[in-house]
Amino acid sequence: MSGHTQQQGSPIVGINVTPLVDITLVLLIIFIVTARIVATPALPLDLPQAATTESVQMIFSVVVPEEGPLTVNGEVAASDSEFVRRAKDALATNADLRAVISAGGSVHHRQVVHVLDLLRGAGLAHIAFGTLPEEGAKQ
Repeated sequence: MSGHTQQQGSPIVGINVTPLVDITLVLLIIFIVTARIVATPALPLDLPQAATTESVQMIFSVVVPEEGPLTVNGEVAASDSEFVRRAKDALATNADLRAVISAGGSVHHRQVVHVLDLLRGAGLAHIAFGTLPEEGAKQ
C-alpha cells in the first residue's frame, strides 16, 4: 500500500491510523499535565478545621457591606484606625485568633483587599472568607 497510488473515484481500500494514534497520545499527555494544574487551587485559603474538641476557637468576624462602614463582631467600626485597633486588641487577648471576612457578591474587590491589608497590618495571619450555601444545594 505504501507504493500504491489510488485512482480518482475508486473506493478507499485502507486507512493509515498512525497519525490518529499520534494525535491521540499527544492530547492524552496534554490532558494529564493540565489536569494537575487545574486541580491545584489558585487561592489558598486558611479555613478553620472542623473537629470535635472541647476548646472554643475565637473568631474575629468582619462584614464588608456594599455601602457604609465595616462591621466587626456585630459592632460598627467607623474608621480604619478603629478597625485596626479592635483587631490588635482581639489579637492581644487571643494569639490564635482567626478572622473571617464576609462580603456580598456586589462588594468591590478593592474593598475586600483593603480589609485584608488592614488585618495583615494589625498582625492577623489566619484569615478566611465566609460563604453561604446556595439555596437548593445539598448539605
